[in-house]
Amino acid sequence: MFSIEGRVAVITGASGVLGGSIARSFATQGAKIVALGRNTDKIDELVAELTAEGAQALGITGDVLDVEQMREAAARVVEHFGTIDILVNVAGGNMADANIPDDKTVFDMSIEAWERVTNLNLNGTVYPTLAFGKIMAEKGKGSVVNITSMATYSAITRVLGYSAAKTGIISVTQWMAMELATKFGDGVRVNAVAPGFFIGNQNRAVLINPDGSLTERSKKVLAKTPMRRFGEIDELNGAVQFLCSDAASFITGVVLPVDGGFSSFSGV
Repeated sequence: MFSIEGRVAVITGASGVLGGSIARSFATQGAKIVALGRNTDKIDELVAELTAEGAQALGITGDVLDVEQMREAAARVVEHFGTIDILVNVAGGNMADANIPDDKTVFDMSIEAWERVTNLNLNGTVYPTLAFGKIMAEKGKGSVVNITSMATYSAITRVLGYSAAKTGIISVTQWMAMELATKFGDGVRVNAVAPGFFIGNQNRAVLINPDGSLTERSKKVLAKTPMRRFGEIDELNGAVQFLCSDAASFITGVVLPVDGGFSSFSGV
């Protein structure tokens, strides 16, 4: 009942580390992969890798902030694979210039950077859902999985714009779950995954010193993580697959933390 074999899965942000990891994992489970991202070279490399391993994969270069591009991409997927079964909204992430350094205050925040980071994460989830989700709604079956963050559970220093946008994604997840189930039937589901702390390209410099030792911020993170370690990127794949599979057929509107216990621990 956890199978996604034969299902057409659109993954935004597939040119990134997390999106690429989910795409590779889904491909090993027999899903047909649509890798969507802004970096054409990386999308082409991913598709070539997946097809070389026997998967069916389609690469699309597109901007999740352009709803017309997303609608055109949805039409292309239907033309190529005949349908859409899964949408995983991975596109997003924080931006360094949107952070508030320790020696600054919120009143020094760049408004332009605030607008870019909130737009990318929030609208970058809503617009693909409107385009690809419509195909699933019309046939009365499909699963959308959004990516939110630990920054939505309680305040994390520096990342106001990212936190606000990821919190908005929870509201969008719940609202779309209600809307699609009540108007298109119980076969259309919308859920979210909230990753804990994983070391990637975006946050490596914040969490790891040049000599490989932990930064003070890392030490604070691990002190509040009962498992006392960072997550491995592939530890998100199973949770996402579960929410996309029939094993989660009565689950919609939820946020599943994958965080080593960070969200459940007060730190005391």
